[in-house]
Amino acid sequence: MVEELDARLDAVFHALADPTRRAMLARLGERASSVGELARPFPISLAAASKHLQVLERAGLVRREVLGRSHRCHLEPAPLHAGAEWLRHYRQFWTTRLDALEQALQAADTA
Repeated sequence: MVEELDARLDAVFHALADPTRRAMLARLGERASSVGELARPFPISLAAASKHLQVLERAGLVRREVLGRSHRCHLEPAPLHAGAEWLRHYRQFWTTRLDALEQALQAADTA
């Protein structure tokens, strides 16, 4: 179970590591779009856009609906939630550690 969760998180963070894919996700957050619509703002081919979308699909962030020759993409936000939960855990961990360090430094200053 842990290995499966790790693999899913790896896929999500890998997908989010690329600015083109992040921009595509932002666009899909506004509305479902075709591959052509998602590729249009970038100096890339439709094939390259499709490869980016495949990475997003493998991460579970995008669902592609095929309607004849047209491919419509939709945002699937659930994997983003898992990534946010992972980040929240470490934010709490480091906040606690840094608060303790701050208290120790303040105690050292007053001693």
